[in-house]
Amino acid sequence: MAVTEQAPGPATATTAHLGILRRQASRESAARTYARSLPIVPVRARGVTIEGADGRRYLDCLSGAGTLALGHNHPVVLEAVRKVLDSGAPLHVLDLATPVKDAFTTELFATLPPALASRARVQFCGPAGTDAVEAALTLTRTATGRPGVLAFTGAYHGMTAGALAASGGARDGGVTRLPFPHDYRCPFGVGGEQGAELAARWTESLLDDAKSGIPDAACLLVEPVQGEGGVNPAPDAWLRRIRRITEERSVPLIADEVQTGVGRTGRFWGVDHSGIVPDVMVLSKAIGGSLPLAVVVYREDLDVWEPGAHAGTFRGNQLAMAAGAATLAYVRENGLADRAATLGARLLGRLREFAAGYPFIGDVRGLGLMIGVELVDPTADTAAGTPPPPAPGIAAAVQRACLDRGLIVELGGRHSAVVRLLPPLTLTDEQADAVLDRLTDALAGAAQNLSG
Repeated sequence: MAVTEQAPGPATATTAHLGILRRQASRESAARTYARSLPIVPVRARGVTIEGADGRRYLDCLSGAGTLALGHNHPVVLEAVRKVLDSGAPLHVLDLATPVKDAFTTELFATLPPALASRARVQFCGPAGTDAVEAALTLTRTATGRPGVLAFTGAYHGMTAGALAASGGARDGGVTRLPFPHDYRCPFGVGGEQGAELAARWTESLLDDAKSGIPDAACLLVEPVQGEGGVNPAPDAWLRRIRRITEERSVPLIADEVQTGVGRTGRFWGVDHSGIVPDVMVLSKAIGGSLPLAVVVYREDLDVWEPGAHAGTFRGNQLAMAAGAATLAYVRENGLADRAATLGARLLGRLREFAAGYPFIGDVRGLGLMIGVELVDPTADTAAGTPPPPAPGIAAAVQRACLDRGLIVELGGRHSAVVRLLPPLTLTDEQADAVLDRLTDALAGAAQNLSG
């Protein structure tokens, strides 16, 4: 299917298109999210482009919340799926061994940090990343005999009970919150290396203080880049320090790579930037090549749970494994992680140049093709050295303006004031320019509305 990257004209919603949206609003749960801010009806897609039922075309910088490493309907993914379908192989096999599963596992292990891959085990979970997080928590609690979980402010790990409890917005007595270093909104008000050092010391102090009141830790759970939390990259030196702290105290370190994995950040895995080797890696989203798949990879000495200790009916999805193996191989063989690093640096640089002229753009940050633009209220009274408060209303207006211009973006951060870009790793230079043009035009329009 040939697609072009021209900006869409005025909205020409069809009766069928509007009817589908009305029926969705009347029949689906009030918990729906993306459908509220993105009232489109996708009918065709290829690469970075989505066509709606109303005939409009959009550049998709949401990519299924980072699921589509190769964009929509990439030929290698479609071919892998067709090959399984045409072979007559079973599509649903629980956790039985199959050639498709063997090929996926082999490709996955070829991409892992070598020090982990050489002594790893893999557990296939249910279809979502949150299932893999639950499995990782069960695994480490079983292996250590301890109940507690260490997690970070601003984190997001999923929507099931254990994963949600470890996320930043939850309250749970078994989870201890730790400060996550942040240059722009440092929890200690200093930022940079000093802020990261204080965050590491806080973690060390809690673990070493017998009177700290925290449950004995079964694990420490961290995202190499906080995604839903507002695109907050973990400083490499801090992450190496956290690895030393946990290793010296025999606390398994879990890296949640659900959104950061498969080249997204400019390295194949987010932990590759710092060079650390976690004890456990939680993987989903892009590893399924656009289809549901989630796994936990971990050190073999942690493999002490009983058969059936964590399971899931759909953990044997053969189409997802075939699509995932094709995606992993394509990213690896074509250097798409390096491409993400190069293109991401270019996008960040141009966005920062643009932001210099607009005080309501508080911060531009990211790693690879995982980019966030935090919008703030520049008119608010703040103490010297303190960033202005987040401006979720402005961010929502920018997201709407982007959609009007044919660009799909997501909002994140603790106040939904961060405009997030997660384009496919196959994004071309021409498409990147189009994304920048539409985003900066939307931001400039927001500035005019503020001044008016």
